[in-house]
Amino acid sequence: MAPELFYKNIGGVSYKADVYSYGMLLMDMLGRRKNLNASANHSSQFYFPSWVYDQVSEGKDIEVQENATEHEMKKTKNMIIVALWCIQFKPSDRPSMHKVVEMLESDVESLRMPPKPFLTPHQMMCEALIEMSFKLKRGNGEDFFLEMRDGISTTRN
Repeated sequence: MAPELFYKNIGGVSYKADVYSYGMLLMDMLGRRKNLNASANHSSQFYFPSWVYDQVSEGKDIEVQENATEHEMKKTKNMIIVALWCIQFKPSDRPSMHKVVEMLESDVESLRMPPKPFLTPHQMMCEALIEMSFKLKRGNGEDFFLEMRDGISTTRN
């Protein structure tokens, strides 16, 4: 699910949540597995999109099928780069679906690698613990906030 569904401070829910979901779907298709692999041998492989990003940014090929043609390899890399753009952490950094279609139809050489601002699930949990805010209801109906920043909790009306 898109990060903005959990983190209000990065933006509201919009069509960009669908872009995020589409990017994760592309990752699922390319990797032929779910994006979390609890049985991965290396922690970098635990979160598949992070592992893919590292492989592509280091110039390594990711072969999704044996005996893939040059064209298939280029198309795979194209889909990977598009997927990585789609799963950017901040909704404002994700392309529109119109742009996604343009990128999928373009040559891989014309695409640039996105930055790596997306967080792994472990980083997301740490981020949530550091900057989480809950709006709670008291028994009398008054609103109050419980904030947790750097492990220190405070309440305010």
